[in-house]
Amino acid sequence: MSKVIAFSGSNSSKSINQTLVRIVAPLFETSEVEILNIRDFSAPIYGIDEEEQNGFPASMIQFKKKMDSADGYLISVPEHNGSMPAAFKSLLDWLSRMGGKIFQEKPVLFLGTSPGGRGAASVLKHIQDIMPYRGAKIVGIYGVSNFHDKISNDELIDQDDLTNIKTLITDLENAI
Repeated sequence: MSKVIAFSGSNSSKSINQTLVRIVAPLFETSEVEILNIRDFSAPIYGIDEEEQNGFPASMIQFKKKMDSADGYLISVPEHNGSMPAAFKSLLDWLSRMGGKIFQEKPVLFLGTSPGGRGAASVLKHIQDIMPYRGAKIVGIYGVSNFHDKISNDELIDQDDLTNIKTLITDLENAI
């Protein structure tokens, strides 16, 4: 059975993107899904001085081992002022410094959600542009708008979003 690592790029304890990951993870049919929370892998904001003085944080070494163990990835990225959150960017920076491309040319499905009508569109466009350079074989990108209107009792109730995400999950599993 293939293994998918799933997480959100948010370090918020109330992250709607982490909630989206938890909601869609059970939709996988042929893969084991391990859900991570980047809050459990805290590290200082990446900087070359930090790396030279203290080396790689143990939490980032552990996260890289998790990434290395995967056959594919599901990542839901929040939008902070039109881009990715600092915590997610720092995580990527630490991972990139540990050698090789972050996603190792493995398949990745990127999601995003927001309380507003654009569904994290700006960050997802940015992700689409930059992640192939980090070794992401992007199989899909999808934004869920108006999160609070589309979630009830920890279920995605919007049938269009649900159908589209199920199709993308199937694409991810087929790419693995």
